[in-house]
Amino acid sequence: MTAITSIEDAATLNSQLASLDLAGRLSLVASLGGRAVFTTSLGIEDQVITAEIGNHRLPIEVATLQTGRLFPETLALIDETESQYDINIVRYEPEQADIDAYAAKFGLNGFYESVEARHACCGARKLKPLARALSGASIWITGLRRGQSANRADTPFAEFDPERNLIKVNPLADWDIDAIRAYVAENSVPVNPLHARGYPSIGCEPCTRAIKPGEPERAGRWWWENDEKRECGLHVHEEGAAATAQ
Repeated sequence: MTAITSIEDAATLNSQLASLDLAGRLSLVASLGGRAVFTTSLGIEDQVITAEIGNHRLPIEVATLQTGRLFPETLALIDETESQYDINIVRYEPEQADIDAYAAKFGLNGFYESVEARHACCGARKLKPLARALSGASIWITGLRRGQSANRADTPFAEFDPERNLIKVNPLADWDIDAIRAYVAENSVPVNPLHARGYPSIGCEPCTRAIKPGEPERAGRWWWENDEKRECGLHVHEEGAAATAQ
């Protein structure tokens, strides 16, 4: 398979990836041709993927969405990760005009006031930069795992994204958090110190809190909202728009 142009192609790739280990999955994806982009939030899952890309010198671009509201610990980890793996993590930042327009309409921290305002902030700081990061890409690699939340329980290894006209690959879909932590310990992977302080999922500083005992991994994201399926929009499509390869 050298080109992914349909739901059927994605289904074939999904089946192929299921039987491989992480190194095999990433190597197969890198061999498909076209521009492959891995977007990292510098979370523990993403650090595992970055380690594999760096250690095996895979031709996969590594990018991050530098929203302007990240934790200082996350920003420091970007530099540390680049140094350890001798890679370049491309930073995609929001446009100042978009931030100014958001602030004029909702206020700088208006995301606390309504779901609409929060979605608009994510749109300006994450979705628009993501569109630039993926422009011209044929493969998008993510760190999504089924165990992260109920909303992600059916995450496939590969799916066709018709909105972005590319293949989305989730090579850690079947990894649980214990396997992630074991890999990190065995391979001395640098991780965000906030993980040890009760932050299993780390996003923008104003929108992330530590979780309480027994809470799901992503309970600390947009913690003031009641919707259990809350997401920023990076991995959510309009109903019926996305076709998943199973």
